[in-house]
Amino acid sequence: MKRHGLLNAPLNALIAELGHTDTLVIADAGLPIPTDVPRIDLAVTPGLPGFLPVLDALLEELCVESVTLASEITTHSPALNDDIQHRLAELEARDGHPVEACYVSHDTFKQSLKKAKAVIRTGECTPYANVALRSGVPF
Repeated sequence: MKRHGLLNAPLNALIAELGHTDTLVIADAGLPIPTDVPRIDLAVTPGLPGFLPVLDALLEELCVESVTLASEITTHSPALNDDIQHRLAELEARDGHPVEACYVSHDTFKQSLKKAKAVIRTGECTPYANVALRSGVPF
């Protein structure tokens, strides 16, 4: 058994398989996920697990070069957007690499799911609690 870090076997396998520029999405409970995109469903009940703990766990394991968010998060869930931006600043300080944040319309975000390697569904019920993480390289 692993001593620390992610314990979820499908998440570990997914992260190990990601290459540079591959995209992994962390989604709220309501995001429509295309049927042909692999889904890792962590949702148990509304709010469990929450979006931020899942994001934190993945940011510890994954090299991220950029993120994409729905622009609607800035008006509908500004506190969550601030929490995400804070984590990206910490990630940049820790790894020494800039992490670009890009905002697109929610419709554009949903269309981009077709290109994701996988979508991780959480139990989060905060509006627009979705982020696409673009894999970087640690060198």
